[in-house]
Amino acid sequence: MIDPFLADWLNLLLRWGHLIAGIAWIGTSFYFIALDFSLQKRDGLPAGVGGEAWEVHGGGFYHVQKYLSAPPSLPDHLTWFKWEAYLTWVTGFLLLIVQYYLNAESFLIDPGVMPLTSLQAIGISVASLVGGWIVYDQLCRHLALKHPTLLILCVILLVGIAAYGFTHVFSGRGAFIHVGAFIGTTMAANVFMVIIPNQRKIVAALMRGEKPDPRYGAMGKQRSLHNTYLTLPVLLMMVSNHYAFLTGHPQSWILILLIVVGGASLRHFLVRTEVGDEQREIAWLLPVIGAVLSVALLMTTPAARPAFTGEVSDAEALGIAQTRCVACHAAKPADTTFSEPPKGVILDSLDNLRRHKAMILIQAVNNNAMPLGNKTGMLAEERAKLGAWLAKQP
Repeated sequence: MIDPFLADWLNLLLRWGHLIAGIAWIGTSFYFIALDFSLQKRDGLPAGVGGEAWEVHGGGFYHVQKYLSAPPSLPDHLTWFKWEAYLTWVTGFLLLIVQYYLNAESFLIDPGVMPLTSLQAIGISVASLVGGWIVYDQLCRHLALKHPTLLILCVILLVGIAAYGFTHVFSGRGAFIHVGAFIGTTMAANVFMVIIPNQRKIVAALMRGEKPDPRYGAMGKQRSLHNTYLTLPVLLMMVSNHYAFLTGHPQSWILILLIVVGGASLRHFLVRTEVGDEQREIAWLLPVIGAVLSVALLMTTPAARPAFTGEVSDAEALGIAQTRCVACHAAKPADTTFSEPPKGVILDSLDNLRRHKAMILIQAVNNNAMPLGNKTGMLAEERAKLGAWLAKQP
């Protein structure tokens, strides 16, 4: 077991690196998709050029032209956009190891969902990421160019199957982060396994004096489009562990599908708006996004839980907290996962229970997000009792 203090620093640095690489990748993806859709055709363009764009930024003007396949010859310096994607995945997987694999019992496993050993949980995790890419890639290879609409439906179905599986194997937090990792691995593999290799094949053909196969460019463009439409759902998955009403929902896999559909629709709306489409042509997306959000709001509205009707004494409430919560939420946590109490929350006194009333109700009473992985075995009756006591506190 790694020292908690060192683990926190490693977690912080990896998370920072993941954010830096992710911002760079998302930025280039957003830019090139917007550029691709905004290209204009005119008479007099060089042979092979499918369109051009004039842009202004930072006090300068830019003139960009896109070749449908490849130019007749290449310049001495050619900029490749790949390391942003590679580093995003590498830092993300290392963060998965530090946060979830090394602390599988706390963050990845919930015995109430499925009793697993750490090795079993990690094995399922790795196998699902590899298997998900293989299935997605085969779908693309068989449906991409001939049946693009069917492919989109199949990809959504694949994510839905993965979401259902993860939510029935891992903890709520573990399930959501794995859907994000599942999609993110597919996106990075698109770059590493398809987009960049196809670009290299085009370059190699030019170097041999041959005309490149246009299929390579078409395949790369389609995978890039998939990546950009999956970006917004992935971002929400990555921050989902802060919201127990998502990760703790009994049908959270449906919420995941809503996030995918709503996020992709929002991305399409933003892309088409950015390139100057008439709002009346894309207005149909607004009701779709609104409907998805409305269903998600209805699903996550707190349901009435059986309330404890008896009296709960101060001593009993404090005893529940000390038995189930203080292992982590103490000045010096007994749980070796933490060197400091999570979020600085200490629950070792009645005053502290009252102080953090709202958070306890959200995380431990209305949802089962805490204790993490229910490591201390908190019972439903204890949650109800703690909720009843808190409800009477000022």
